[in-house]
Amino acid sequence: MPEPKPHLVVEQGDITAYAVDAIVNAANEALAPGGGVCGAIHRRAGPELAAACARLGECPTGEARLTPGFRLPARFVIHAVGPVWHGGGHGEDRLLADCYRAIAAIVRREAFRTVAVPAISTGIYGFPAPRAARIALATMAEALAGCDATMTFVAFGGDSFADLSAARAALEGP
Repeated sequence: MPEPKPHLVVEQGDITAYAVDAIVNAANEALAPGGGVCGAIHRRAGPELAAACARLGECPTGEARLTPGFRLPARFVIHAVGPVWHGGGHGEDRLLADCYRAIAAIVRREAFRTVAVPAISTGIYGFPAPRAARIALATMAEALAGCDATMTFVAFGGDSFADLSAARAALEGP
């Protein structure tokens, strides 16, 4: 019998509206409310999320932490800290892959079956989106091999959707 493979799906939408086991927050190291997807998640979840994050303390780049989803449709939030882009010569690719591996470790540990994931580090952190999409999809496919989870990569805009879709197609091959 073949080993189960993760289902990697790409959609365009509002990650805060997904009723899944967990959504992933593109967090900062302080796990504090911020802008972009992080701010949107904190606003929808309510002040309880910021309080829970404060109790966790900091989260280094490349790592992830778990909190309840509070007022979100998702039961949990995985807070993952991606790297700031500094031109590509400072370990950014490795740190971004580490970030996705940390997400996968939580997915496995908690036996999550449905997770919604944003494009981490591609906003204010400046990571080139096509490169980030390739790292995200390839790392999750590898880290979740043998896991029957559905990972929905949620693009906020059309460019992100195109980058994530191209990365998914490249994984599937001809």
